[in-house]
Amino acid sequence: MRASDRAICLRTIDYSETSQVVFFLTRCHGAVRLLAKGTKRPKSKSGGAIDLLSEGELVFSTGKEAGDALGTLMEFCETVVHSPLRREACRLHAALYALELAGEMLPLGDPHPEVFDLLHNTLARLGQSDAPVAAVLAYFQWRFLRRVGLLGDMRSCASCGRQIDRADELHFSSRQGGLLCGDCEGAQVEKYRVDADTLASLRTIQEAEAGTKVSLAAPQALALNRLLAYHVAEQLGKVLKMARHVCSLQRSG
Repeated sequence: MRASDRAICLRTIDYSETSQVVFFLTRCHGAVRLLAKGTKRPKSKSGGAIDLLSEGELVFSTGKEAGDALGTLMEFCETVVHSPLRREACRLHAALYALELAGEMLPLGDPHPEVFDLLHNTLARLGQSDAPVAAVLAYFQWRFLRRVGLLGDMRSCASCGRQIDRADELHFSSRQGGLLCGDCEGAQVEKYRVDADTLASLRTIQEAEAGTKVSLAAPQALALNRLLAYHVAEQLGKVLKMARHVCSLQRSG
């Protein structure tokens, strides 16, 4: 079946001397895996090999079983240029982490238009010279995990349901998908200690979701990114390749 959609390139694999397998996140068709024949030729319809961060209009044919089979790329026209991201290492690292997160967490053929929009807006914001890189990445991770249903509201204990008391010694459990109060954390083997900066970041981001104009301070962004990167690693059973850059980009951003 022939389809067209807006798309962002998440990952590429060399298939032959002239062709690639390209993983795109599309807005209306979800993540797709396509054979891009001849794209590495200079005179290909796509204008050459497709790179990470390439964003534009995609025309493709899907396999017989949506979300599983390898489809075929028919046309790709880049319409959004993310070259500013490549001029500064911390911005590029944040962008590549966002791509890797989306590529690893989203199944093929499962549309999430709001996640596509989130990724598009995040890449655009990271390309702006005044963007606080660490905070932008923290907001992206938080909203992404909320939209795919892997993060609770963090206002109450994920185990007993009691409202969180900020005086408690709190922990986060990836398996529970939320915070644990002091009474419940002892029974959990898998847990992550929530320090004062992490708690402050959660309070700030919840206020932002409620419509209050607030910003994440650098220590809060650092703490929240570490927590959410831990959560992602626990959910996937592995650490993302770009996760090792998270701490350094926060100091830069």
